[in-house]
Order: sequence, then structure tokens, then C-alpha cells
Amino acid sequence: MKLEDMDFTDVRVDLEHADEIMSRFGLVRAGQWDYERVTYDRKFEIQQHTFYLRVQGYAAEGDIGGRHALIQFMTPLLGKHYYPHGVEYGEEENFPSTLVDQCKRILSQIHSELQSVQAS
Repeated sequence: MKLEDMDFTDVRVDLEHADEIMSRFGLVRAGQWDYERVTYDRKFEIQQHTFYLRVQGYAAEGDIGGRHALIQFMTPLLGKHYYPHGVEYGEEENFPSTLVDQCKRILSQIHSELQSVQAS
């Protein structure tokens, strides 16, 4: 599910600030990056189901591998994990409303903090 009302496409920040802010809200980058793209995930386990809040971005300038990049963010996603197939984001997925609300609150706080350090 795209969290369209939490649009992050207006945000560009350097990788170091992005990593720090995302980490404070439980979103980790781990090994989910390449030289041009980055993904931050937060895992939620609810009643034997696993969900992921995912914020993706790409290097508008620089190189993520070199740790010197300006990240342009994309619209956040909420997905449900199905073992062994992976994460599904489709609108036909059933997401608990409490989870959706919690994710929107988290994203709102992240968006505010990212905007406060946004590159000009």
C-alpha cells in the first residue's frame, strides 16, 4: 500500500542525516542499498503476521556506497510479508487500521525532521 498522503517526494537530505533520523524511528537501512538506491524498513509483528513500513530513496547526487549522497525520497510503502515469497504492497492486502495510523504518525514525525535538515 502506498501511503500517498505521506508524500516524501519533496524531501532531499544527505545520507548521514537520513540514516540518523530513520534510525531514531526504528527504520534500518542494513544491507538494503546499492550505489543509486536506498531502502529503510521497520518491521511490525501483529497477530502472527509480519508487516514492513518501507521508505525508499535514490541518490540525486553522489554515491551511496561512498557515503556521500543527497537522497531524494519516494512515497512510503506499507507491505505484508508472505513466507517464502516476500513482501506484497497491493491495495488488496488487508492492513490493520491501527498499524496504518501508527505508520502515518511515525512518517509524519520523520517527514518533519527530514525537512528540518533538508539540503537546499
